[in-house]
Amino acid sequence: MAWILYGLLSAAFAAPVFGKIGIANVDSTLATTVRAVFMAFLLVVASLALGKAPLLPGISHRVLSFIALSGVAGALSWFFYFLALRTGPTSAVAALDRLSVVFVLILALVFLGEQFSRKSGIGALFITAGAILMAVR
Repeated sequence: MAWILYGLLSAAFAAPVFGKIGIANVDSTLATTVRAVFMAFLLVVASLALGKAPLLPGISHRVLSFIALSGVAGALSWFFYFLALRTGPTSAVAALDRLSVVFVLILALVFLGEQFSRKSGIGALFITAGAILMAVR
């Protein structure tokens, strides 16, 4: 059940308040780049500190390709997230960003063969409705 704690910590650290303050007088593309550099540095330090660097050669080319695609998708996500934060209300941008849960549900169904239950469908509808309610002023 540790995944629940990790998920909650992920959500707490994903709150865009620091980002919104940080881009007040900075170009959003530059801010995203600086953020990515700090993230890369922290993750390299964490990998080294946890002794994970020797595992790097064991990653297959196929797996590395998908990790790279995930990195591209993440970079594009944050690029557009910071563009939205620059001009939009923080709570509305964050609510729209959480629609990623709905996209994950659909993509996991299509590409990973995960099951789509009535309960998850209803949850996706609530998330969508909540995002719309929070984004529409």
